[in-house]
Amino acid sequence: MYRLNVKKLGFAFGLTGALIYLGCMIVMSTAGREATIDFFNSLLHGLDTTSIIRMDVPLWEAGLGIVQTFILGWLIGACIAAFYNAQIKKQ
Repeated sequence: MYRLNVKKLGFAFGLTGALIYLGCMIVMSTAGREATIDFFNSLLHGLDTTSIIRMDVPLWEAGLGIVQTFILGWLIGACIAAFYNAQIKKQ
């Protein structure tokens, strides 16, 4: 059975999460408040995001958010790989 590389899968998950976060930042900075609300309402199956959308996010907070998202994604991917590898029978 093929074993997953824990660090590489963690990095892939982290980078994917960071790219999604970056996409969110781009939508918010280019679309405006109403279009951003419409976008996230449709993405979240009709959940009303009007009261939780905050458009005045400082750059340092967005930077911290993308780093935190990468770290959490890395940890999730690494755990998935480790759990998967633990289930493989050693030969």
